[in-house]
Amino acid sequence: MRDLLGQVLELLPDQALALARIVDRSGAGPRETGAAMVVTGAGHVLGSLSGGCVESAVLTTAHQVLLDGHATLERFAAADELTVGLPCGGEIEVFVERLDHTDLPDLRALHAALEAHRPVAYATTLESIPDRKILHPGDSQPWRGLDHDAAALLTAGHNGLVGAQDCTPAQADRPRTFVQVFRSPARMILAGANDYTRALTVAATNLGYHVTVVDARETFTTPARFPAADEVVVDWPHRYLEAEQRAGRIDDRTVVCVLTHDPKFDVPLLASALRLPEAGFIGALGSRRAHAQRIARLREAGLSAAETARVRSPLGLDLAAVTPEETAVSILAQILADRGSATAQPLADLDGPIHRRPG
Repeated sequence: MRDLLGQVLELLPDQALALARIVDRSGAGPRETGAAMVVTGAGHVLGSLSGGCVESAVLTTAHQVLLDGHATLERFAAADELTVGLPCGGEIEVFVERLDHTDLPDLRALHAALEAHRPVAYATTLESIPDRKILHPGDSQPWRGLDHDAAALLTAGHNGLVGAQDCTPAQADRPRTFVQVFRSPARMILAGANDYTRALTVAATNLGYHVTVVDARETFTTPARFPAADEVVVDWPHRYLEAEQRAGRIDDRTVVCVLTHDPKFDVPLLASALRLPEAGFIGALGSRRAHAQRIARLREAGLSAAETARVRSPLGLDLAAVTPEETAVSILAQILADRGSATAQPLADLDGPIHRRPG
């Protein structure tokens, strides 16, 4: 939904829209909960729910929702010759609701929080006429008896369903509700203003990372050289990283990559990064010889063998990468595999589902 929000805000003042979201999923599936598709009255479609498996059925439902204003909850299971479903064998539940200009205040508040990189949740009751609520950390106002459960999901940082599956009269104030949690984009801090950094910046930005390029050399570290970067900072990389840590902007999703070949840059940065247990991934580009030299210098600086073992170096998977663009793919492939505790082996050589829930 995050990717579609800007377009929704542009369209909604002039027309009603149907919003379809995956609110529950079991087994294998191409998209996670929160994946969204928007349908206009003219039949234009934005976004995707399943890569084409169920979109046509949801499109029909969306037109009906736009006509009568009543939201609908649909479940799609494994497909067979006679039914629409998921060929991957999983199940998803899709909630289709109508949005109009009355929803603009909440959606604008959600967009403002996302633009400011503040954690926020968007709760929607799965009722025929949905009730909606924007939730921020620390909110204490009661809401439908669901505020504590929704706040727990916001704190944990993941989507979920709260409330009663089938409301009895006594449970009418706790309807089944989808809480979609939005966190700030995962960060990637790249040290070194060079061609490998530029290529990795482009590729990582396409995956949704908030990318910072940092180098102390003012001549090379310019926004013009790194147009895809979210930030270009002229500073010593280790000093910048330590300042970000003190500001609370480093977490377990933060990637720190050293792409320089200069000990006066990379050793202080690696030493600082390795002393931050919050950093999720720490990598260093270079040969095995360069890696061995770095480790020796880090040990001389007082870091233990357990600490230096966190450095992923030589950085990247074995993809026969040569160019900066190929190397960027190699590095990102390793980061994705590490993030998901995956094997990085060919799927054809493995058993089991290819789509797995995050650990």
